[in-house]
Amino acid sequence: MSDSSLKQQLQNLKKHNARLKRIAHDARNKLSAALDGTGLCLWQLDVPSGKLVIFNRRWGSMLGYQPKELSARFEVWREHLHPDDKEDVLSAFYNHLEGKTPFYEALHRMQAKNGTITWVLDRGRVTEWDDAGRPLKVTGTHIDMTKEKNYEQQLATLANHDPLTGLANRHALQHQFTQLKNAGPLCIAFIDLDNFKHVNDTLGHRSGDEVLMRLSQRFKEACPPGVIPGRLGGDEFILLMPYPLMHPRVKRVAQACLNAAMIPFELDNGNAQIGASIGIDEVTGGSDFSEALLLADRAMYAIKHHGKNGVMLGTQNVRLLA
Repeated sequence: MSDSSLKQQLQNLKKHNARLKRIAHDARNKLSAALDGTGLCLWQLDVPSGKLVIFNRRWGSMLGYQPKELSARFEVWREHLHPDDKEDVLSAFYNHLEGKTPFYEALHRMQAKNGTITWVLDRGRVTEWDDAGRPLKVTGTHIDMTKEKNYEQQLATLANHDPLTGLANRHALQHQFTQLKNAGPLCIAFIDLDNFKHVNDTLGHRSGDEVLMRLSQRFKEACPPGVIPGRLGGDEFILLMPYPLMHPRVKRVAQACLNAAMIPFELDNGNAQIGASIGIDEVTGGSDFSEALLLADRAMYAIKHHGKNGVMLGTQNVRLLA
């Protein structure tokens, strides 16, 4: 073959190679655009070197980095694993590398550069081995699950918390009631606000809502760890106290909540003065939540008949603590 023929063939090969590079570059750009549009990141790990090949930039942007700012290496990924998830994630990854599982999968958190948390669903599997059967390459995906986890958390919050005050709602109180009852002595307090209707009638329902929100915060501050305040609805509140009825803390917590209700509320359109009638009874072994609530409700109504703004412990012992 003559020199001119070799040169022509070489030139043709260079053109063909350049064309293949353009096709590959175009395909990679299209793949990146498609993946970014779905919130998915495609990656491949070279196990011996620890180098990560990222097929689109979503991985770095999840962590708050510019395209060339973050070195794509296994060590960098490992450093950004959330401390509470790190052990489980690495265990799942290495179990797959060692052949203990058919693939690697983990739903976990990663910490971004600015400290924010990203939830990631991470999947991968070994796609290449050396002659001795050792893994050489792992290919997989990251999927940003932050919005889904936030939505899940919002649903959980709505399911267990009163939307106005943020206190435990009836559903959450019933669940906590069962747990506390099985753990030991338990008292339940029924709190009904006094003169709250007057606030709504004279200052309006918006001011009434403001009073409920502020009072709920006062109740939370008045309750020591272990005592669970909640709202049934309207102006009715509940305390779950993990003590026997005559324990000194029962009276102290009740007194603190009564004081919290009686301190005036300074509002934009006036001052609100309310009080509280609090009935407390001990939960017996066979009582469910509704039955225990009824006993505390009866004690509360006994206080109503004694002039309001006080506490009754059980059905016999009246403590007017105003």
